[in-house]
Amino acid sequence: MKMTSIKMKRLLEERLHHPQWNTSFNRDKDIFRVEWKDSRQGISITIPNVIAKYEQRGEEAIEDLEYHIKEALHVMNQSHELTGQEKNIFPVIRATSFPTKTKAGKELVYTDHTAETRIYYALDLGKTYKLIDNEMLEKENWTVERIREVGTFNVRSLSTNLKQDKVAENDFYFMASKDGYDASRILNESLLEEMKANSKGELAIAVPHQDVLVFADVQNESGYDILAQMTMKFFAEGRVPITSLPFLYEDKKLEPIFILAKNKPTNNNSKKDD
Repeated sequence: MKMTSIKMKRLLEERLHHPQWNTSFNRDKDIFRVEWKDSRQGISITIPNVIAKYEQRGEEAIEDLEYHIKEALHVMNQSHELTGQEKNIFPVIRATSFPTKTKAGKELVYTDHTAETRIYYALDLGKTYKLIDNEMLEKENWTVERIREVGTFNVRSLSTNLKQDKVAENDFYFMASKDGYDASRILNESLLEEMKANSKGELAIAVPHQDVLVFADVQNESGYDILAQMTMKFFAEGRVPITSLPFLYEDKKLEPIFILAKNKPTNNNSKKDD
């Protein structure tokens, strides 16, 4: 029997029943929300997206969603300190379309990265993490520069084990450690410089979603097509999608590129005057 929005709403209500939580459903927008009764902090879920995952993965998709929602709600209801937790602060890469404020109106801490991406900062709590907001910084007299330095230092300490694959004479390297910070490793300059030094052709890098980092040593034109298809596939499958555009890495800079079928990429900046 086909899963409908109403059936999914009822299923989520059963799974997320809690005496201190409220649930609501916006029929017009097909959005289900669960929030704390006292603070009104919570999470909104787009029902059609959940149904699509349910049809692909069945009960496992619902269990995964339930777990992440409960973890996120519990994190929202706790107070956290940065001092003494420096080793647990990490940068996370997000799309530039990602909100700069929480649902409760708190300004999130972020720094610029590329035309497609932005760097936010997270306090790792073990099973999940909390994005750091300006209120947390002000409370402890931290600066954005300090949080950036701490996060950048910590990302260098993460493992850099890569899996390699060769397709049509092009070398592809994949990072998928599932620690929540795979895309964040694009901020490890020593790793990028090492990959550049060892590349035979042009080095392209992709962060299609939070849990994968792709390096491509592009040695012929078909390599660009393969990278474009690969990046789009990962982007569509990611739990936290970032960007479907890869980057060329040259002179320690990342330039977003459009990859046209059977053609060499064009720089994203060239499109600005269209």
